[in-house]
Order: sequence, then structure tokens, then C-alpha cells
Amino acid sequence: MTTVRKIGVWMDHASAKLMEFASDPIEETIIESEFTHDHKVHTMNRSENMMHNKQQHEEAEYYKKLGEAIRPYDEVLLFGPTDAKVELFNLLRVDHRFEKIIFHLEKTDTMTDNQQHAFVRSYFSSEPKRPVTTL
Repeated sequence: MTTVRKIGVWMDHASAKLMEFASDPIEETIIESEFTHDHKVHTMNRSENMMHNKQQHEEAEYYKKLGEAIRPYDEVLLFGPTDAKVELFNLLRVDHRFEKIIFHLEKTDTMTDNQQHAFVRSYFSSEPKRPVTTL
């Protein structure tokens, strides 16, 4: 019998908290985007076009790091208050390396650490949910 590896990822455009469902207490890893408010202010002073290019580059790197971190899992719950989860999902669904992963997307409000952990436990412990796709 194979164990299904599950992970919850609370994310917005600035950072993502990865919470593996198998461990108790939940172990978490944080991945942060390199495009900070300071970067934005600094590049905005030079050129708005340059700021957008830098933001897109940094965002692509952020999503790449997230993709590599979730690749070993069988089931992934992406949740959070922004559209970052949808943007990440749209990038990953066209990549054949993620075709066997089942993705779930949930819009949530801002949550405390304890609320995030409880949400992941509750989501994966309850009745099976319909995935967004199995790619």
C-alpha cells in the first residue's frame, strides 16, 4: 500500500507557507518572493516598465521554487486570499512533470498559523473533495 503524500500551500504574491499533512505537528516551510516593496519603490523611481519586467521575472522565479517544492507530492491544496494560487496552478497544469498531481484550490481569508494548520488538517481529513484537475 502506497502512502499518498499531501501538502497544503497557503500563498499570496509575497510568500507561501508549505504545510505537509503527514506530520503532527505540521512542519512548515516558507518560500518568499524576491520582489519586495523596497524593490518596487527602487525600480519605480527609474522606470515603470522596468519595474513590471523585474516583477514578472521575480514572480516567475517564485513560482518555479514553489513548483519544485510541491513536485514530490501526490495531492496539493493551494489556498489563500489572492489569485496567486490560480496563477501558480495555471503555470503548473501545462507542465508534464505535474500531470500526476491532484490539485485543489480554495479561496480563503487571511489566516493565523493555527488556522492554516487546522484548515489543512480538516481539508485532507474530511470526505474526498473534487480536485480542480489531475492534469
